[in-house]
Amino acid sequence: MTAGENAAEPRRTRPLAVVGSQISVEEVLFGKAFDRWVLGRIAGYLAPYRRQLLFGVFGVLAFTGTQLAIPLLIRTAIDKALVLGAAGEDLLLIIVLGFLAVVIVNFVANLVQEQLVGRVAGHLMFDLRRAMYRHLQFVSMAFMDQTEIGRLMSRLQGDVQALQEFLESSIFAIGDLVLLLGIVVVLLVLDPRLGALTLMVMPVLFAVRIIWLPRARKAFIHARETSSTTNSALAESVHGVRAVQELGREDLNYGLFRELARENVRAHCVASRFVNVLIPLVDGLTGLAMAVIVVYGGSLVLDGSLDVGVMVAFLFYVQRFFDPIRSLTIQYSIMQRAMAAGQRIFEVLDVPIDVRDRPNARSLLGTPGSIEFRHVTFGYRAGEPVLTDISFEARQGETVALVGPTGSGKTSILSLAHRFYDVWSGQVLVGGMDVRDVTQNSLGRHISVVLQEPYLFSGSILENIRYASGAEDSEVVAAARAVGAHDFIARFADGYETILDQRGINLSMGQRQMLSFARALVADSPILILDEATANVDSYTELEIQRALSRLLEGRTALIIAHRLATIRHADRIIVLREGRIVESGTHGELAAGDGLYSMLNRMNHASFDDLASGT
Repeated sequence: MTAGENAAEPRRTRPLAVVGSQISVEEVLFGKAFDRWVLGRIAGYLAPYRRQLLFGVFGVLAFTGTQLAIPLLIRTAIDKALVLGAAGEDLLLIIVLGFLAVVIVNFVANLVQEQLVGRVAGHLMFDLRRAMYRHLQFVSMAFMDQTEIGRLMSRLQGDVQALQEFLESSIFAIGDLVLLLGIVVVLLVLDPRLGALTLMVMPVLFAVRIIWLPRARKAFIHARETSSTTNSALAESVHGVRAVQELGREDLNYGLFRELARENVRAHCVASRFVNVLIPLVDGLTGLAMAVIVVYGGSLVLDGSLDVGVMVAFLFYVQRFFDPIRSLTIQYSIMQRAMAAGQRIFEVLDVPIDVRDRPNARSLLGTPGSIEFRHVTFGYRAGEPVLTDISFEARQGETVALVGPTGSGKTSILSLAHRFYDVWSGQVLVGGMDVRDVTQNSLGRHISVVLQEPYLFSGSILENIRYASGAEDSEVVAAARAVGAHDFIARFADGYETILDQRGINLSMGQRQMLSFARALVADSPILILDEATANVDSYTELEIQRALSRLLEGRTALIIAHRLATIRHADRIIVLREGRIVESGTHGELAAGDGLYSMLNRMNHASFDDLASGT
């Protein structure tokens, strides 16, 4: 187990609501952007990198120490060495050597802090993305069905980068805080009168921040929300570009997206104004403080009550004094984004995994290839069953077809057989074992699925065919020959090494389907489920696929989900579904000779159940 995975194990679930309205000290100082829950979760991922972070903090503190030391060296050179003239040459040489040493320490410390902090931030981004990717592989299909891919991609990319930026800047913020406190102490030690007068501008800045923080937080959260919405709309339009063009929605969709993008721009402009409003204020306060030092400090120098070196050091310190304030102001905006991003990331990581292996789950290896449904009732929403008291069995080597109007529950049966969902009541048994009592890994290897629209991945044809197994090249070629795919593959210049475009769009639908058959054949699962595998192809291609199908079904148990009657005439048994219930069961001849829905379609020479409304 890697360090990142180990860090992700302890998980504390955040309460969905906060009771009460008391405001903590952190909220007064930092606003609600200081989120202990998010910071605690981030700390869990940083635990494996404690040593690197510690050295990084040491580097930051050393770098800060050099910034505090330089004005003191200048002050000593002016007040101690230069006033002595020739007698002060030795002291001046010592100061110059000390200055050189400080510069070297400054360089080394800066190099160390930049490299270590950047490395840890990169590891954090990698670990978070890996954790999110791994978690999304196991979350329930219900979550994936209800979640827009664009929003998930926004969290995987933009939100993780926001946390990386926060980590990098927050380590440096420690140096800014130390520098700020160090300057205050040095100013008061060098000259309490001038130091106190310089610090009188601080209450003004503190009052402005108290008013500014709550409004800034709302602006940043709104900016993140509009970004997520815009990204989601963009992803949906890109994925559905074929439908958009077919329906002539280009201009309308562009107008809708333009409004979302415009709102996103407005939100980010408002957030940017909150960031930028403090920078001119800080710069103005810097100029005011320096003017106070020049006027009041100059009068003290003329009176002889203040050394020139002290006044010069004050000018250096005041100029540096507002630099960390400016940096901390920017850091606050980064913290705002990071806390909002952290909430969104950990919301995904905390999505419960509804379907899990039981502690004593067994493997299906060596069990028969059979599927049985016993009095199964299931639905996607509470109180709305889509399957009611479903009972049937597909014995080993038997081909059972599931037919019925759209919405009758055929695909839900597929999902339950593969345990994408758990039943409300009843049992689904594979190889004589309840699917809830077996490991999901062995269940996935026991069942192969060929979908209506096969999903091919970016990569070579060879890699796609053996995607579900570690088959040798010769086995892949044999499978392709068996399903009739070898000839068209061989016509490509690179043969089996031909790289497919995204989702295999450089192949025809029939070719993609044949590759999915070859993939199922190579997987060599005892159970095969075909979900409308020939629905989107022409008659000639369907004939080719039927030939491939006969080879694929040899010796296997099969569930064929279909609308077309022609594709299931030769099934050992046909089960007719209607409104989530089994209304007929038998062979084609038995059902055709009866007086049910199947017989009516057959007598009317209908080709598909879609020729009838679901409620007919």
